[in-house]
Amino acid sequence: MSDIDYAPDMIEKGRLLFARPFLFIKGCVRIADLPPMDKVEIAFAGRSNVGKSSLINALCGTSSLARTSNTPGRTQELNIFESQSENLRIVDMPGYGYAKAPEDKVRQWTKLVHQYLTGRATLRRVYVLVDGRHGPKDNDLTVMNELDRAAVSYQVVLTKADKPSAGDLAKVIAATQAAILKRPAAHPRVILTSSLKGEGLRDLRAEVAMLLES
Repeated sequence: MSDIDYAPDMIEKGRLLFARPFLFIKGCVRIADLPPMDKVEIAFAGRSNVGKSSLINALCGTSSLARTSNTPGRTQELNIFESQSENLRIVDMPGYGYAKAPEDKVRQWTKLVHQYLTGRATLRRVYVLVDGRHGPKDNDLTVMNELDRAAVSYQVVLTKADKPSAGDLAKVIAATQAAILKRPAAHPRVILTSSLKGEGLRDLRAEVAMLLES
């Protein structure tokens, strides 16, 4: 599902990176709850129900690391996962765009996410997950705007890329590439994934491995 050629050694490093166990460390509702800035961090952001937890589980080769739910807005804190053998921490952020919660609670999450994105020196990249059936929505673009302003590197990952027809998917890819073309903090490569079929996971693992190399 990708036209990107990754070096075989980087593909292998990515495989090994995620073949070793990751553990859930804790959920953070305040910046003060976050672990020390002693590991390279990658974060996953996306609209509610875009498939963040499913992708994290698939990436790490498990079905139970991150909690999955059909109820939008289930992730309500910064959930922290750490590799037990590598210098890598994964942060699963609350979904945006919809949540079954009071407005003050949503504002609290929004503030938490903003503080995390703009104040975390060890945050190497944010993976912005976009539904492969629909392409970037207004709130996806709003998050990209904030990441651009904060000069935080991010890369778009299209989820559920096995769902649309080939023609519809091609349109979504084109729209996504157009949306990031002139964005200063956006990585130029768009990764296509399917948690269900395991497609694109090799590419995403290789990208993370390259981050650690750099």
